[in-house]
Amino acid sequence: MNKVAIIGAGPCGLSMLRSFEQAEKKGEKIPEIVCFDKQEDWGGLWNYSWRTGSDQYGDPVPNSMYRYLWSNGPKECLEFADYSFDEHFGKPIPSFPPREVLYDYILGRVSKGNLKDKVKFNHCVINTNFDGQKFDVTYRDKKNDKISKDIFDYVVVSTGHFSVPFIPEYQGMKSFPGRIMHSHDFRDAEEFRDKNVVVLGSSYSAEDVALQCHKYGARSVTIGYRHNPMGFKWPKGMKEVFHLDRLEGSKAIFKDGHEQETDAIILCTGYLHHFPFLSEELKLQTTNRLYPPMLYKGVVWQNNHKLLYLGMQDQFHTFNMFDCQAWFARDVIMQKIKIPNNAEVENDIKKWVSMEEKLENPDQMIDFQTEYTKELHAMSDYPKIDFELIRKHFKEWEHHKVEDILTYRNKSFSSPVTGSVAPIHHTPWDEAMDDSMKTFLNQATK
Repeated sequence: MNKVAIIGAGPCGLSMLRSFEQAEKKGEKIPEIVCFDKQEDWGGLWNYSWRTGSDQYGDPVPNSMYRYLWSNGPKECLEFADYSFDEHFGKPIPSFPPREVLYDYILGRVSKGNLKDKVKFNHCVINTNFDGQKFDVTYRDKKNDKISKDIFDYVVVSTGHFSVPFIPEYQGMKSFPGRIMHSHDFRDAEEFRDKNVVVLGSSYSAEDVALQCHKYGARSVTIGYRHNPMGFKWPKGMKEVFHLDRLEGSKAIFKDGHEQETDAIILCTGYLHHFPFLSEELKLQTTNRLYPPMLYKGVVWQNNHKLLYLGMQDQFHTFNMFDCQAWFARDVIMQKIKIPNNAEVENDIKKWVSMEEKLENPDQMIDFQTEYTKELHAMSDYPKIDFELIRKHFKEWEHHKVEDILTYRNKSFSSPVTGSVAPIHHTPWDEAMDDSMKTFLNQATK
């Protein structure tokens, strides 16, 4: 019987575990599975921790989750096909829930069986080698400081790519008297109440961190973009300017001539694909893009079909895409899906990469990832889900943000699984200061 190592028990790792569980429930014989996670509990990014820097064992904290995060896309677009929000909460809930609610939903799907028995928590994979037949995996029990080795037939990398920050340096940082941090270490916007904040970046983390700071009382928020502005109609006290040039004392000077006195700089400059636990010939080399090269169907390592990666794409689709990848990966491992010859693999990768390189706007990107996810979906027995409705929701959501960046979370969408329509939350997002699950679920909705 094959033996499979799953590295990481975040959303991708949980999808992988779930896929094997569902096969076993259908009477199929599944491989022996060992999942490693460096945290104390599962959930990955969604397992919020107040810690930054190092954990209690001296290892870098992988978590980038912050206290007041709310979903920045409709929950309906990430819904699990085999476990609806209606099933978990017993009723329809608003489309943009806060962090605690989403975390509860993620864990609800995997907590009823014995999947947790397959996870070694507080275990950090140190190195992975391939000898031509099998993988030699070295790992450390962090709690007991013990090094062990094991042999596996397959390795699934499900660590995500939002834990190792990319931190650029700008002239004047060494002498800047205020706070400098990466969004990886951002935990609570309350810290920046009455402060002048500069946020550097132009993607989703910059957008949301900047809005968080505004919502919780920052005096001003200046967003510095490097290439293209996000271009939203920002509320009073927020603005976008071009590219930080340097810092002079407490003053941020931008390349468009704008100058801003600032108390804090938050670097929303992205993350690195970082795999220190893999030998060099096994490491995926890529930037944050919709279709990383060297991955057949975005999952199977081109040079070694026993090595699989989940969730390595830039993402519109998340949880249900991870599921489609996991179900596909499971069937590759269980040899229900046959990988074609090297030429066909190469051509398939080139086809998707070529399409990705021609994308020009968010609507095209949404179409691209929807088609990719639909293709994977058709290759396994992952349950039915309406990806066309999800495509429609994503495009509506993008237009809602353009209309008003403060109010897009006050909209309602329908489930691609049950068809139920989400109620409108009782409190507009920019006024909802209590993000607890109890408050979100128990108060009357509109």
